[in-house]
Amino acid sequence: QLQLVESGGGLVQPGGSLRLSCTASGDTLDRWYIGWFRQAPGKEREGVSCITRTGGTLYATSVKGRFTTYRDGPKNTIFLQMNSLNSDDTAVYSCAASGPDAEPTWCGLSETYFGPWGQGTQVTVSS
Repeated sequence: QLQLVESGGGLVQPGGSLRLSCTASGDTLDRWYIGWFRQAPGKEREGVSCITRTGGTLYATSVKGRFTTYRDGPKNTIFLQMNSLNSDDTAVYSCAASGPDAEPTWCGLSETYFGPWGQGTQVTVSS
């Protein structure tokens, strides 16, 4: 059974960078496409990015050009590199998987496609 654990969150100043990790156990991530989501206090959870089984990516407009997601197969891990962070990026970030054996070249940002989920990691952007 696939399980996901996020790490890498923390406090960062505006304009700074963080790299989040989503590490899997129980299955190999190449069978799943992976999404990153975030939820700020008092707001709905929103899809941030997803990566297909073949490495294709999709980003929300709010993060396009600043965030990059990529796979590290040997480590069974997905990364979310976040640059030029601002206060609007403050949220709990979670990764989630869709599959197994998902269509290799497609991913989407609707929550209904995803399960299981990681527990989340807090990202706070503040001076």
